[in-house]
Amino acid sequence: MRVRSVALALVAAAAVGLSLVNASWIAPAPEGRLTLVAHRGIAQPLERPHAPGCSARRVADFGHNYIENTLFSMQGAIAHGARGFLLDVRTSADGHAVIFRDETLECRTDGVGRVRDRILPYLKTLDVGFGYSSDGRTFPLRGRGVGAMPAAAELIRAFPRETLIFTLGEPADAASIVAAFRAAGVAIGAQHGFAGHPAALERLRQLTPGGWVLDRAASQACLSDYRRSGWTSLVPESCRGATLLLPRRGGLTLWGWPYRFLDRMAGVDARLLIAGDSRRALVGLDRPEQLGEVPRDYRGLLLVEDMWNVGRALD
Repeated sequence: MRVRSVALALVAAAAVGLSLVNASWIAPAPEGRLTLVAHRGIAQPLERPHAPGCSARRVADFGHNYIENTLFSMQGAIAHGARGFLLDVRTSADGHAVIFRDETLECRTDGVGRVRDRILPYLKTLDVGFGYSSDGRTFPLRGRGVGAMPAAAELIRAFPRETLIFTLGEPADAASIVAAFRAAGVAIGAQHGFAGHPAALERLRQLTPGGWVLDRAASQACLSDYRRSGWTSLVPESCRGATLLLPRRGGLTLWGWPYRFLDRMAGVDARLLIAGDSRRALVGLDRPEQLGEVPRDYRGLLLVEDMWNVGRALD
């Protein structure tokens, strides 16, 4: 009986010690600031955004006149609190990086063909608001986006202080975005990130040591290692300098979530981005009530899909 009592006492002491080592409430207050990253600036809210077909024909409600991936929509996002952008890169036939969501032009614009088959002067004549509709009959944004597809170089010059994350679809996009930085006269620095297809990211690493990469495999490796060993308070080497893609939900599987975890990751210079729960793509907050799923004192990058409504909720 006495041996059993000692064993139970040791187990209880170990549990208390483990709880204290990983207690979030006694962690130091997070440093830094929350950075809202607006996905494509201010975009039109879409019904079933991941359904096949032309998403521009599925606008939920024209509550504003902003058009995604344009300088005007990015300036509007800044006015509502954004300090960064996640943007789509395509490469034109003459090798210029442009900011545009689709591989082809017919859905959103009055142009035809693939972006990669059209030269920049042609792309600059298009109306990027041409195809948006909620009923298939009326098109309220037509005429508002003529010439508004930005070359990446002009965007880089326009937002020198904001966090810019570029989504690359293919290796050619890596070459064109590096060339865009050269054309803009801007060095790829700590505020510049790159996401997208693994082959494109590998080509980017070959072309430049600058910026940082949102590598899903590296993020998953860190988080998996941490789930196994984080109870000891030791942070795996795989987390050092990594960019971690964190879901809004599920953080309770991470030892010390949220504040002890955040403090440990800050200690190994990990960069944090809270996005949605989709495994197919980076998805941001699309409703103001989802802000309640984010730790109150979170300091890091927070991806926002609907900057118009979520940003105004934070004003």
